[in-house]
Amino acid sequence: MEEKGISPLRVTSVREACARFLEQKILSGEWPIGSRLPSERYLASSLEVSRLILHEAMVELAAKGLVEITPRRGIFVADFRRDGAIGLLSSLMNFQNGELDPRFLASLMDMRLLLETETARLAALNRSDAQIRELEGILEQESAARINDHAALTDLDFLFHQAIAIASGNLMYPMIINSFKRVYTRLTGQFFQYFSGSGAISDLLNHHRALVGAIRDADSHGAEEIMRRMLIEGADLLRKVLGTDDFMEGSYGN
Repeated sequence: MEEKGISPLRVTSVREACARFLEQKILSGEWPIGSRLPSERYLASSLEVSRLILHEAMVELAAKGLVEITPRRGIFVADFRRDGAIGLLSSLMNFQNGELDPRFLASLMDMRLLLETETARLAALNRSDAQIRELEGILEQESAARINDHAALTDLDFLFHQAIAIASGNLMYPMIINSFKRVYTRLTGQFFQYFSGSGAISDLLNHHRALVGAIRDADSHGAEEIMRRMLIEGADLLRKVLGTDDFMEGSYGN
């Protein structure tokens, strides 16, 4: 049967590649805040894309708060600290394949402490029975995973924190956590590899079990404190993994 109102599929890979190129120019500082970008005509010609594709990429960047499109004046690099939207987080995380500067990583860790202690507190108050079963299922998978299966433990660790964010009942928190998944799993993957076979991994999994217990018991204060202690201890261990204190300077009250 013929369906009405269905538009043809469009291939967006060229537009996405164009947008990523423009993001790199801005996030690297090559196009500094406040500077005026080359004209769309010039950029489209240089990149060998249509002006329509180039304009669509610019609109995407504007929605993220990276550029400001001013009619009859041009396109200017915006200050993402003032204008950046949540969509920009994934771009910042993917910039330079996850190799972020120490200041940004410190900011990320501070944000995570604030965000995830709150998701744990709310999860204890709002979780459903199905969400408790989901968390318990993740614990079972962690217990069954081989201690040297870094990839499995990394995936399960992310699913654990994501599930808590979902159980909080706040629709925004899971999306924020999803936005920094790439950097999150990169760091935790290094953690599991570095501490393979050590007590650090056992301690982490014990924290997970205690946290699920607090959430199951509707102990919001206990859940918040367990998450806080787990994140602070994890930050201390990440210093050893990365071989530097730089990215943690100023974070978690240090």
